[in-house]
Amino acid sequence: MDADLLLPHPPASQLPGDALARPGPPAIRADRLEVRYRNKIVWKDASFEIRPGEFVAVIGPNGAGKTTLFRMMLGLHWPSSGVLSVLGAAPRRGNYRIGYVPQRHTLDRDTHLACEKLVRLAYPGTRWGPGKRWKPLEWGPRFNLRAERDAAAQALEDVGASELGARPLGGLSGGELQRIFLAEALVGNPEMLLLDEPLSNLDLRRSRELVETIHGVVRTRGVTTLLVAHDINPMIQCLNKVIYIANGRVAVGTPGDVLTSERLSALYGFHVEVLHDSRGNLVIVGGEDDRGEEGG
Repeated sequence: MDADLLLPHPPASQLPGDALARPGPPAIRADRLEVRYRNKIVWKDASFEIRPGEFVAVIGPNGAGKTTLFRMMLGLHWPSSGVLSVLGAAPRRGNYRIGYVPQRHTLDRDTHLACEKLVRLAYPGTRWGPGKRWKPLEWGPRFNLRAERDAAAQALEDVGASELGARPLGGLSGGELQRIFLAEALVGNPEMLLLDEPLSNLDLRRSRELVETIHGVVRTRGVTTLLVAHDINPMIQCLNKVIYIANGRVAVGTPGDVLTSERLSALYGFHVEVLHDSRGNLVIVGGEDDRGEEGG
């Protein structure tokens, strides 16, 4: 990575977002990563660390390689060069230490499956619910019906969805569904959450409510969380770091370090303006498309 794009990590006492510092190795460590897709370089020279318990936004234009980063951490795509360590080891498929909410769920809106049942289906070591795009290659804790039920109840409570447990999935709003999917990812008590665009199709109020819920989970459970989004405004006050992917390069640091005209201009290779609108929202003008981007 270019020297002007690799940002220093602030000491724990200066981290925003109420990160829960925990001992041990970095939750994620990337050393000069390069990733290709169909022999085309998606991004390269990415070196960064994410500490345990941090809340991190992954942003950038469409097609920049945000979801590819998640696929690498899930052991579904391998870097063409460099080293990636996740939770102290090489990525592997079916790692039950990671809770994952994909960008799209295959869900029949007419289904009568109760929300609590879907969450229980995701309890590790038992079964996997509908809409999963990959199956675990290793088993989690040994199956126990009471433990499954208690874990599901706790996950629903942690996301503020206890009252939704008995309701059918097909009758939920978009924001309610996202809470259930989040509970589904939490039921195995993971050490890391990967959330791929959970705010898409939600209005600003619902987005901020969901971000507050996720931030609460980060603080109370101490779970390292990466969230892919197009609009950073609903969560900017909660974040510890931003991973900004654009123009085949990656910039990582605190929001105040990364989301500046100087840093983004260096990332894109041409002048980019970072402005604030009348509501105090961050507006990025002059990115990959000339229409401008709100929140990246």
